[in-house]
Amino acid sequence: MEISPSKRNLSILWVANFLVASSTTMIMPFLSLYIETMGNFSEEYVQKWAGFVFSVTFITAFLFSPFWGRIGDKYGYKPILLITGTGIAVSIFFMGFMHSVHQLFLLRLFMGAVTGFIPTSLALIAAQTPKKIVGEVLGTLQTGNVTGSLFGPLIGGMMADHFGFQYTFVYTSVVIFIATLVVLFGVKEKKRPEKAKREKTYTGKEVLSFIFHKKVLFSMMLITFFVQMANFTIQPLLALYVNKLTHAENVAFLAGMAFSASGFGNLLATRQWGKLGDHIGHEKVIQFLLMAGAILFLPMAFVHSLWQLVILRFFYGMCMGGIIPCTTAYVRLAAPLEVQGEIQGYQVSFRFLGNVIGPVTGGMISGYIGISSVFFITSGILAAAFLLLLWGAKREKRERERKKLLFGSF
Repeated sequence: MEISPSKRNLSILWVANFLVASSTTMIMPFLSLYIETMGNFSEEYVQKWAGFVFSVTFITAFLFSPFWGRIGDKYGYKPILLITGTGIAVSIFFMGFMHSVHQLFLLRLFMGAVTGFIPTSLALIAAQTPKKIVGEVLGTLQTGNVTGSLFGPLIGGMMADHFGFQYTFVYTSVVIFIATLVVLFGVKEKKRPEKAKREKTYTGKEVLSFIFHKKVLFSMMLITFFVQMANFTIQPLLALYVNKLTHAENVAFLAGMAFSASGFGNLLATRQWGKLGDHIGHEKVIQFLLMAGAILFLPMAFVHSLWQLVILRFFYGMCMGGIIPCTTAYVRLAAPLEVQGEIQGYQVSFRFLGNVIGPVTGGMISGYIGISSVFFITSGILAAAFLLLLWGAKREKRERERKKLLFGSF
C-alpha cells in the first residue's frame, strides 16, 4: 500500500528531527571543557565564556526566527529546512578546528542565525495537516525532537571521552548534513496554488497587528516564553542541587539522570496531550498543563532524596510535553495559512528568549536567596502563565460576544 505524501513527510521529518536534535545536543556536555583546551584560563574565565558561548546561539535565533518563517511562507518551508540544516552542519564542523574562544563564540553566533530546522519542520507539518488532528500529528513529530535531545548529550559525552572533541564535532556535522540530504530527497512539500498566493499578502506590520489583537494568540507567545524560562531557571543549578541531596561520588551522572527524567516524561506524554487537544481544545489542555506544572514545582524545594526529585521531574516533564504541540496546533487553527510560518517564527523567538533569560534569572535568584527558592519562583512563573492565558481567553470571548451583539443589532 502506497504511503500518502503527508505521512511520508511526517516519517522523514521525524527521523531528521531526531538526527538534528541528537547531534546539536551532543556538543552541549563538553563546551566548557573544549574552551579549557584553548588556553591556560582561570576557572572564572571558562565559566564566563561557557555562558556566553551557550547563550549567544539563542540570542541570534531569537532575532532570525520570524525572518525564516516569513521566507518560508513566501517560498516554501523545504528550502528553509535545507538552508538551516546546511548552515548548522557547516558551523558545527568548523567548531572542531577553532583555536580561540572568540572564534568559537562567532561560530555559535552564526549557528543561532540558522537554527530554524526543527521549528520549520513543525510549520511544514502543521500546514499540511487537517486541523482536526493537527495536535496529535505535531505531538508525534515532537517525539523525534525529544528522543534526540535525550540521547544526544549521552552519546556526545561518550564520544568526546573516547575520540576527542574534534572528531565529535566532525561526526556531529556529518550526521546533520545526512539529515538535510534526507529532507532534500524525501520530503515533498505541497505548494499552494498561485491563486491562493495572490488572495492576500500580509506585511510584517500586519502580522504583528494580528498577533497583538488576537488575545489568546498573543498569550500563547508569552506562555511559550514563560515555560522556557521556567524550564531553564533550574537547569544550570541542577547538579548543585543534586549534590546537596546525595553524598555519592558520581554526581555528574546522577544530575544527568535527574535532568533526563523530565525528558522521558515529555517523550511519553507529548503525543497524547496533542491528541487530547484535538478533542477538547488546545487552550484547555495548556491551561491544565500550566497549573499542574506550577503545582509540581513546589514540592521539589522540599525533597530529601534524589529519587523524590527524579519522580517529580518525570511528572513535570509529562506536563510540559504538551506545551509545544498544543501551542503550535493553536497557531495552525488561529492564523491565516499565508503567514503560519512567520507567526510560528515569532513563537519560536519567544521560546529562545526564555532560553536566554531563564538561566540568568535562576542564577541570580539562587545567588541571593538559595537554590530552593528558585523552585518557588518558577512555580509562580508557571502560575502567572496560567492566569495570563485565562485572561486572554476571557478577553477574546468578551470581544466575540460584543461583536455578535453589535452586528446582531443591525
